Amino acid sequence: MWVLQQAGFAVGRKRVQGLMRELGLAAIYPKPRLSVPEASAREYPYLLRGLRIERPNQVWAVDITYVPLVRGWMYLVALLDWYSRYVLAWRLSNTLDTAFCLAALEEALARHGVPQIHNNDQGAQFTSREYVQRLEAHGIQISWDGRGRVYDNIFVERLWRTVKYEYLYLAEHSDGRQLTKGLSEYWRFYNEERPHQALNNCTPAEVYRG
Repeated sequence: MWVLQQAGFAVGRKRVQGLMRELGLAAIYPKPRLSVPEASAREYPYLLRGLRIERPNQVWAVDITYVPLVRGWMYLVALLDWYSRYVLAWRLSNTLDTAFCLAALEEALARHGVPQIHNNDQGAQFTSREYVQRLEAHGIQISWDGRGRVYDNIFVERLWRTVKYEYLYLAEHSDGRQLTKGLSEYWRFYNEERPHQALNNCTPAEVYRG
């Protein structure tokens, strides 16, 4: 749009979008509405409202955010234990497929066992048949956020804010390899060394491991 305006095109937004479609052009930016459910997915209720969280592995939560690179971006998925705020597993991907979310889930299950409840938003990755079947195979209760209710998964939202303001916004990453290395170091610090006020100044690792 900026290029067309600078070239003297006094046109509205819809006209610009029409011209872009005719020319086969598309804007380059992370697409909104990551939380769009798979069309055929069964609906699951939100199970966490009023629930008392009393122990590790009672509730796991998962979410995806995007991470800017010097050129482009990648998508980051992380599984979090609600009780301890411990990051159980994470993965990066340059596409929003289900595979990298499943890989993170498989790692969390292999390393930490099975939670009672797994909570997620209604994104296509988490409402996919493959992801839901993997949870059901372990007898895990499935909890979905209400549509548009970001605070239903508040602890993961706080995790994203923390990692972005403490690390991602302060460092430039030229590629996925550099980003993976940096995040590996940050998650170790977050889990093992960073005290949380909400945890009586203990680290997530201390609380998770008891």
